[in-house]
Amino acid sequence: MDQPVLNAHNKQEFEPAHTAEHILNATMVKMFGCPRSRNAHVEKKKSKCDYILDAEPTEEQVAEIESKVNEVILQHLDVTIEYMPREKAADIVDLSKLPEDASETLRIVRIGDYDACACIGAHVDNTSEVGTFKIISHSYDNGVWRLRWKVQS
Repeated sequence: MDQPVLNAHNKQEFEPAHTAEHILNATMVKMFGCPRSRNAHVEKKKSKCDYILDAEPTEEQVAEIESKVNEVILQHLDVTIEYMPREKAADIVDLSKLPEDASETLRIVRIGDYDACACIGAHVDNTSEVGTFKIISHSYDNGVWRLRWKVQS
């Protein structure tokens, strides 16, 4: 099969942090029933994600988020890629953040059975390559919870 033509990607991610972002997003959805982050800035030194939440997570919940993300990382899950039509992808993943000009063929990135997301970015091959996920700080304002975090090897 020929390689599908996807939209151009405008940045080069730090693969361990970008993979950790997917795990963090899935964890937030599972724990809080919220959408994936609406605003993310993922870098090698530190990253941030914003989540729309009805209330600020407690310190216990923050610790649980960090623990759960690290638990998933330690499962050494394979990170795989699958190409599929947008219509089929809509049954599997949230496409609300997809740009209007997204191609009809989408690239779905899976982290074991824990997460699936339409994404054109770079990722590690296995969660064992991510390192340790560490929450640096967090704040809550007007229904937006901002989480600052990093991965360290």
